[in-house]
Amino acid sequence: MPTPITKKGYEALQAELDRLRKVERAKNIEAIAEARAHGDLSENAEYDAAKERQGFIESRIVELQAKLADARIIEITGRTTETVVFGATVSVIEQESQAKKHYTLVGQDEADMKFNKISVQSPVGRALIGKRVGDFVEVKTPAKVVEYEVVEIKFEEL
Repeated sequence: MPTPITKKGYEALQAELDRLRKVERAKNIEAIAEARAHGDLSENAEYDAAKERQGFIESRIVELQAKLADARIIEITGRTTETVVFGATVSVIEQESQAKKHYTLVGQDEADMKFNKISVQSPVGRALIGKRVGDFVEVKTPAKVVEYEVVEIKFEEL
């Protein structure tokens, strides 16, 4: 099943893949060659670290290739809808504290709470999908059940 992602999120994953392939891989090959030049590999910490880094780089490349192959870009520019869908920025009021919060629903790889971007697969994201302005949503957290009221749905450039 395709994984939803914004165009900006897709481009960020592609940029990371390109950087790993073209820059990081080449730097690491040089680090391995330099460590080999120091002689005995059995007690060479630099060589071990470079080989470990090589394994990380190669596994991350494979992971990014799989994510990009599975990704389905969802265009959100100019979108309007009365229900919460992928890419929407949703304003909610937490019923207990009456605090207003804003969440943008994005793909799992784009989620970043510093910027109020939550995954559509998160508990809050799943609860909000399909809701309309005026709807109430209950989200079960480990500590308690939080109730939100949806007060606005909009689409912003991500």
